[in-house]
Amino acid sequence: MKRTTRRLALPVMTLLVATAVAGPASATTTAVPGCAALNQLKIPASVMSLPTTGGRVTAAVDTTAVVSGKTIRFCQVDADLFPVDPAAPSIKMRLDLPSEWNHRALMFGGGGYNGTIPDPASNVPFGPADQPVPLARGYATFASDSGHQQNPASPPSLDGSFGANDEALVNFAAGDALKKTLDASRFLIRRGYAASPAEVFFSGGSTGGREALNVAQRWPTAFDGVISAFPAWNNMAEILDLGYLVQVLSRPGAFPGVDKQTLLYTSVISACDGLDGLRDQVVSNPGACHFDPRSLRCPGGADTGPACLSDPQIGAVTAMSSPFRWPYRIASGETQYPGFPFLSGADMRTPFLGFGTTAPANPMPVTSGYGMQYWDQWVKYFLTRDPQYNSLDVDPRHPGKWLDRISALSTIEDRNNADLGPFARAGGKLILLHGAADELVSPYSTTDYYQRVRETVGPRATDAFLRYYVVPGANHANFGTPAVAAAWDSLSALERWVDRGQPPANPVVTDLSHARTRPLCAYPEWPRYRAGDPNLASSFVCTR
Repeated sequence: MKRTTRRLALPVMTLLVATAVAGPASATTTAVPGCAALNQLKIPASVMSLPTTGGRVTAAVDTTAVVSGKTIRFCQVDADLFPVDPAAPSIKMRLDLPSEWNHRALMFGGGGYNGTIPDPASNVPFGPADQPVPLARGYATFASDSGHQQNPASPPSLDGSFGANDEALVNFAAGDALKKTLDASRFLIRRGYAASPAEVFFSGGSTGGREALNVAQRWPTAFDGVISAFPAWNNMAEILDLGYLVQVLSRPGAFPGVDKQTLLYTSVISACDGLDGLRDQVVSNPGACHFDPRSLRCPGGADTGPACLSDPQIGAVTAMSSPFRWPYRIASGETQYPGFPFLSGADMRTPFLGFGTTAPANPMPVTSGYGMQYWDQWVKYFLTRDPQYNSLDVDPRHPGKWLDRISALSTIEDRNNADLGPFARAGGKLILLHGAADELVSPYSTTDYYQRVRETVGPRATDAFLRYYVVPGANHANFGTPAVAAAWDSLSALERWVDRGQPPANPVVTDLSHARTRPLCAYPEWPRYRAGDPNLASSFVCTR
């Protein structure tokens, strides 16, 4: 199906009344969908393009809630999509159908290992605080747990036990649950409104960012617009790097404690903050930052306290910020992971995402870094499928008997098809975002994917459907106490691009933690301070 730039058309409503107004922003349905008719509704397997045994609505509740400061009425629909393998878990999904529908739908992606349903009343990644969330704008919003349910005793999004089942693994890692959820949601939207959505968008960050790129790669006509933030698209490549870092950080004396992580952060800021023309605690020109951790070396290389780094700690910091390359081939074709930007201004005040507060060990502490725990779950349930296996015993540099399994998993977990030409030719638009100080998914990795797309599709063709922005100082999902809490109305920008053919023009990002704005510069540009009020975007210019 070929998509074209258009205004939203109002469908003929046989069960509901629609307002006869022009333009996509004001087109709304004025009656609440019939929740009672949706409750316990059977979802035929035939409406889903991938194998299931159908599904059923488990609850449909007419709901009134305050969302983004606005009281809205919507039908909250919960459903289960049944697996083919009786031993596999169902996909649990939720769909919110607002009474004032704008004839659009938006799917949210998940995070980590998923296992819970993202809130359909939430915002897009790096979303604005002064604009309504999609549901409050009139979107029909939906999401799923990607085909498994997290153990409540596990840390959020860190339960990988579902990986022991092949169908559950493919639903999550290959993204099959995304299409099944989309197909079921379209069916329920048609039943609820007696009309199909004129446009469907996808938004996600981290694992959800990988899912966003996945839908553009695998189902190029399914979504009109996609927002992909800090995407873990090369999941296997990152996992191998994380496994190597587990090896490094578990060595005696190698783990830098929180005091030393803070020392590293403040030292990087001191050395590189002014390279953009302004000292504001943000490294806006990370490409010019060449901080050497050896400048923090303790006398003689031994650990003499929090004011310096020992030789093993310098080795660990260097390993985290350097590319990791493996000396063997894997089926996905990936050969390396580019490392993390700890020497380019990452915020060490959120150690859970980066180093953690304690070294990796067996059993893996919940106070170790998020990535270290992610690796531990992956080894136990994806790789060895032995919950008692010591993840420190797998060396990604020399995996031995596990090499074939790693290679096979790479074809499922690395969603690395750079040919987005079919998505572009179908009229799809993609906004790609990453924080320059992300300590969990490397921004260098997203830059790698963007450059691959430009090489594959061509620079001019890429510019016609894709924009890539790196946000200086922003970390992973604005988690903890970031140097920059980024906020930008990417959804409105995507709407204008899809509806009117107007790409984002001179976007501005707000730093919610410091009440300041900056120009959001399309890669490879970055914001350089010119003159004027340092809290205003107008005082900066995007430069290369």
